[in-house]
Amino acid sequence: MADVRNTIIIGSGPAGHTAAIYAARAELKPLMFEGWLAGGVAAGGQLTTTTDVENFPGFPDGILGPQLMENIRQQSVNVGTEIKTETVDSVDVSTKPFKVMAAGTTYYAHTIIISTGATARRLGIEGEDKFWNKGMSACAVCDGAAPIFRNRPIVVVGGGDSACEEANYLTKYGSKVYMLVRRDVLRASKVMAKRAEDNPKIIIMYNHEAIEALGGKLLTHVKVVNKKTKAETTLEANGLFYAVGHIPNTQFLDGQVKTDKEGYILTKPGTAETDVHGVFACGDVQDRQWRQAITAAGSGCMAALSVEHFLADGEHLMKNTKL
Repeated sequence: MADVRNTIIIGSGPAGHTAAIYAARAELKPLMFEGWLAGGVAAGGQLTTTTDVENFPGFPDGILGPQLMENIRQQSVNVGTEIKTETVDSVDVSTKPFKVMAAGTTYYAHTIIISTGATARRLGIEGEDKFWNKGMSACAVCDGAAPIFRNRPIVVVGGGDSACEEANYLTKYGSKVYMLVRRDVLRASKVMAKRAEDNPKIIIMYNHEAIEALGGKLLTHVKVVNKKTKAETTLEANGLFYAVGHIPNTQFLDGQVKTDKEGYILTKPGTAETDVHGVFACGDVQDRQWRQAITAAGSGCMAALSVEHFLADGEHLMKNTKL
């Protein structure tokens, strides 16, 4: 059998690299698979698709998302993380040591940290690729305070709790917020729906969906269609925010680690522990609520410290894998 690693980290966003930094400083010699366009996103995760990041501590003037991830990656390498730019195809956590398969090679580990994140759903409308990060986003908390949205009209797509929450949040900055709801009713809880309905700056457009993003260098308008009448309208808008959910990147697990119905890994409350003894999860792959770089980094720290204690206590020598 090939060498058995103390820990293998799958995923390379803020959670994965924070886990790697802590694990490497504990001399666990972590091996990270950062992925090659895994989930359709470059190594480094969702931050590589953003522009200015102004809510990550330590950068009073803000920092570009890709630069922040490059800094974090370099710190990870500097403390001793071994990184492979390969996407994990599958794992086998039914026996110990665990197996991780990537690019035709099998790797072995006493523990695994899963930090593969969740990819924002996109709609694929015309102009989406051109204006993504140039007025279009899937995170109001991350990007809503940007100067380009201040006192300007904004469009939010979605009718659930997240859409209502993001629309309300964006009224702090935009002159008004249009909510495009595909159906004739909000799917959100009654409390969240009422907040949106009662907000004078929110205009709810039922039975509408976005069909095209328009503008020059930046987004300036959004073309929408009424699904019932087929009438098209062009709205002036400097922002278009998707609030239609995320897809957790857990397909490669093939059901071996317990997830909720949407695919988010279930962890024991207050920990990074999954239902498989020795497998830990951190970041957005197990966080369906906050999905922020700083919360992901914090959970990565938790996962690495958990691995350190797990190995120190000799728990990796136990034969059972299910808790």
